[in-house]
Amino acid sequence: MAKILENKMIEEFKAKESFTREELLRFYRDFEPELKEGTFGWRIHDLKNRNIIKPLKRGLYVISRKPEYNPDISPNLLKIARQLTNKFDEVRICIWETAWLNEFLQHQTSKSSLFIEVEKGYEESLFYTLKDNMHKEVFLNPDEKAIDFYIAESNQPVIIRKLLTRAPIAKRIENNIRFYTPTLEKILVDLFAEERLFYYLQGGELIHIYRNALSNYAINFTRLLSYAKRRERNHDIKQFMTNHMSHLIKEVIDD
Repeated sequence: MAKILENKMIEEFKAKESFTREELLRFYRDFEPELKEGTFGWRIHDLKNRNIIKPLKRGLYVISRKPEYNPDISPNLLKIARQLTNKFDEVRICIWETAWLNEFLQHQTSKSSLFIEVEKGYEESLFYTLKDNMHKEVFLNPDEKAIDFYIAESNQPVIIRKLLTRAPIAKRIENNIRFYTPTLEKILVDLFAEERLFYYLQGGELIHIYRNALSNYAINFTRLLSYAKRRERNHDIKQFMTNHMSHLIKEVIDD
């Protein structure tokens, strides 16, 4: 009976751009009039865990049709992750590379920056560890001069920065190496918030990145906007998405 009801629920809501918690509760109570609020809460938790529904924001859901963002890990990234986790095994280190963005771009680029974010206080130690391992183009918290004169001229710079507390990151395990990568929501916010660092991914390219990311992958807008608020760009990003991709965020972002 439970599976039949679940299939009915999917059929009921799959064509909708979104549905509310109240709509879902009414659906279940048509079949189970005595359904208790606590039981319903656990049912939502189970549906989310099994990737049947996705939260768009608090109390608003969609049937899962889009995959989670799970980019491939390059040999170079994995090599650096191994070097760092061997020495900093108890420290949260988040690694990603801008080559991941090529699937979203209008114009492909051969330039790929590798970003490493680490818990506060470990930035310098991590920097010197990489320098000692023959990574020549490593930059610690680069300023505008370093970006303009060095990073802009480098094809594969490694950039080290502090990891913000409560930043949305995800644990990855590749070849028995444990490390963290940013969620797609974090990447989107960082691209918007760091205009100087991501100077070549602004303007029309940034619009393409956002449109393609929102179209092709499951996005948790509560997570995205919460992190944007931490970076003090919440209202700016809301306006940006409203101006350029309102059809993709209909009913998701409050005015």
